[in-house]
Amino acid sequence: MGPSRGGWRNIPADSEGEDEDFPPPVEPETTQDNCSRRRNNLGFWLLGLCNNFAYVVMLSAAHDILNHQKVPPGNGTEPIPPHTNASRYDCNPISTGAVLLADILPTLIIKLSAPFCIHWFPYGLRVAICVITAWGSFLLVAFSASITQSLAGVVLASISSGLGEITFLALTSFFNSAVVSAWSSGTGAAGLIGALSYLWLTQAGLSPQHTLLIMTVVPVVMQVSYSFLLAPPPQAPRCGWGSPLQASLRAPSVTRQPLLEDKATLQSNTSSPKLSLREKWEVVKGLLKYLVPLAIVYFAEYFINQGLFELMYFPKALFTHPEQYRWYQMLYQFGVFVSRSSASCIRIRRIWILAVLQCLNMLLFSFDVTYLFLPSIFLVFVLILYEGLLGGGAYVNTFHCVREESKPEHLEFAMGVACVADTLGISLSGAIAISVHNYFCQLP
Repeated sequence: MGPSRGGWRNIPADSEGEDEDFPPPVEPETTQDNCSRRRNNLGFWLLGLCNNFAYVVMLSAAHDILNHQKVPPGNGTEPIPPHTNASRYDCNPISTGAVLLADILPTLIIKLSAPFCIHWFPYGLRVAICVITAWGSFLLVAFSASITQSLAGVVLASISSGLGEITFLALTSFFNSAVVSAWSSGTGAAGLIGALSYLWLTQAGLSPQHTLLIMTVVPVVMQVSYSFLLAPPPQAPRCGWGSPLQASLRAPSVTRQPLLEDKATLQSNTSSPKLSLREKWEVVKGLLKYLVPLAIVYFAEYFINQGLFELMYFPKALFTHPEQYRWYQMLYQFGVFVSRSSASCIRIRRIWILAVLQCLNMLLFSFDVTYLFLPSIFLVFVLILYEGLLGGGAYVNTFHCVREESKPEHLEFAMGVACVADTLGISLSGAIAISVHNYFCQLP
């Protein structure tokens, strides 16, 4: 039997006579398992990195996107027209919360609807959509001549990130639990590498346009990681549209199936059970003790990031206002990366503690924007790093708790629906951040 053109292969219902043609591999199972485990960990790390990269870059570029209707020559760090308002804050006419909403609302729609209908679409099709929309987002924003066109590009990045997160988190349910940590670490690395690369390339003199064009290589890495790097176990579902090389590498797993196994049993080994709406609701209710605190954590931190970051401007600092905003985003993402990579060292089950601490952070930054009492930008840098540590810790520990407490037949759905919580918090914070920005910018 030749390699399947559909990528990750279905186990055939009738395999009579195949044992004589394809004997089981002679390599030790433990060696193959260790090799597959390393490939899967690296694969999910790269998928997490690529999936969140465009989303992070759009938030890092939010100040530039709103500050320029068309990218000027140079590195695009100086406003085209000076701000004419009389406010004590150096404000853009439109809040960076507008970019956040464009970057998160499509994700919210996808995550709310996907757990109930996404099983109709093969994994390979979902990944292809993620790759195409991420690639298109970089191009659309890079060549944008208006804020509307730029925000349309941000929407494409949101579609890619939202669909990718719910797809790959659901896919982890068929792999060893270590891939959850690998995925979380990769998403944290996306924040750090995305924010750092945008900061460094623009600081080096590249325009935002050229910087975004360089980043179009990232969606290609996502497709390569999915098609060639992952080594799915036999129970993984058909994921569609992989490469012939990928299929041939995994062909031996098919031959190890019993010859007389019936079609119903084989199907049960390759797909998760279909849950009724009532069963899905029961799963959701059981997860609320983790999902509500996660939503609160993300509401607080994105209210800070997109509602207050732009207003925390130090005129006498070494950096311009756009540069300060980029440094804020980079340090936040560094904290997220560290904490999302810490699950093997520190495990937190009381997610509500992280929610309380993040809310205290939100209050502190809100008072600072109101009264401008923090004396140094470097103190703000430390506080932002701490904010990122709390956010990343809440994310990775929530998904580990969900995985540990879910029944095997519920796990794929549970991992998919759990990622709705952070998006709900982010969406609410984006809407409120716009009003807060407008309030402060109207103050004399």
